[in-house]
Amino acid sequence: MLACRYELKYHISDAKAAAIERYVRQFLEYDRYSKLQRGGMYPIVSLYCDSPDMKLCRETLTGQKNRFKLRIRSYTDEPEYPRFFEIKRRINRVIMKSRARVMDEDVKPLLVGRRLPPRGYTTDETALNQFQLYTMTINAGPRVLIRYMRQAFESTSENRVRVTFDRELCFKVTDAPLVRLGGSGWQRNALTEGHAILEIKFTGTFPAWLIRLAELFELDARSVSKYATSIEQACTLGFCAPVVRNGWHG
Repeated sequence: MLACRYELKYHISDAKAAAIERYVRQFLEYDRYSKLQRGGMYPIVSLYCDSPDMKLCRETLTGQKNRFKLRIRSYTDEPEYPRFFEIKRRINRVIMKSRARVMDEDVKPLLVGRRLPPRGYTTDETALNQFQLYTMTINAGPRVLIRYMRQAFESTSENRVRVTFDRELCFKVTDAPLVRLGGSGWQRNALTEGHAILEIKFTGTFPAWLIRLAELFELDARSVSKYATSIEQACTLGFCAPVVRNGWHG
């Protein structure tokens, strides 16, 4: 799967998030995951991979126009549910995401470059092969787990619009090839203390009602990276290798 879209991010207060949510409900419905949860909030956990010198994180922090991230995503710790190898690319203002579906037991061997064994399900082998190629090229490995709660709204029209609110952002520095929501060692990311991360994603033209929303709530788009801010805070807390800390903080 290769999805091409535009993506706008906003860092907003909890009060503004609640008001925007009420506005959005006039135009969009919960996505299929939010529909299953009380209050519409469901968990997401991603294992981010990077080079030993944190090349991908540095590119985000310096605002490079063309960059990518490598992550493995899950929505549960249940081993019978799939994990998703994802490459998220930014080319100027356009976001492209490729995704491959695998089983939990395959994560560790795939991260060390092994081929996917035959399974009774389909996946995108092209996306998976490209993930492994990128990993090998920069010698990437697991660096940090990031989890949060998401509330998501979307349209089913041809111009796909998706609006999400992410809260309770946490991180855990790790080199283990495990994608888990639970366990100890999690740290709160200050980015979502009293705030939410609003993301607006669309594939066609920016709808008029979204323009009105941005004007009404005085939204100012900015770069909001869950990965980069988590790494920065991890370094402040002393969880990062000296080469990383010295590279950012002198």
